[in-house]
Amino acid sequence: MEHTYTVALAGNPNVGKSTVFNRLTGLRQHTGNWPGKTVETAEGRYDYKGRSYRLVDLPGTYSLDARSGEEQVAREALEEGTFDCVAVVCDSTMLRRNLILVYQILALGVPTVVCLNLMDEAGRKGIEVDVPRLSRILGTPVVPASAGRGVGLTELQEEIRKMAEGYSRTRPPEIPASRRQRAMLAEETAARVTSGQGKEGWGKVLDQILTGRRTGIPVMLLLLF
Repeated sequence: MEHTYTVALAGNPNVGKSTVFNRLTGLRQHTGNWPGKTVETAEGRYDYKGRSYRLVDLPGTYSLDARSGEEQVAREALEEGTFDCVAVVCDSTMLRRNLILVYQILALGVPTVVCLNLMDEAGRKGIEVDVPRLSRILGTPVVPASAGRGVGLTELQEEIRKMAEGYSRTRPPEIPASRRQRAMLAEETAARVTSGQGKEGWGKVLDQILTGRRTGIPVMLLLLF
């Protein structure tokens, strides 16, 4: 192989990140603790178009606020700036929650590719995502995928290659510094690119009904009776 690129794999817990990692690396992987930490990370390798890629599977985390050992490891690794590309795996059925981490990573200024995983599950739930529009808003490539079925992984490898070799660039929008504003930005972005009456949408409506000042107590009394 002519060259080896180093790629970080980041994402929330339970978004299919391990499936993406296993699909790409196969048996060429090993696990170990992050230097100076008891937090375990996995590393693997894969080849694509004459290049070798070292894939580092960072601990699953909801944010980079360093409240836990996993968050601290993920943040330190990304801030070191030693990766040629960061691939952020998202759950397309829970996009609003996942975009908080995406915006935090984009704010670090690292070359980023977003893997929009579980698109098959989103379809079953009636959730549609405007992928090109999401890519324009984030200012970075977004690849729809269903990693469990092996769908979209070749396209993900191609976008990683272009980002690592400098053919593609990340041009994120202005991202607010406060956690509250980033959460609002993530919610606004998700609302702009998703449509359909999926379970996530109905779940949000149900949550508003159960916690509403006028509806919450009557509904709870009704459920008790």
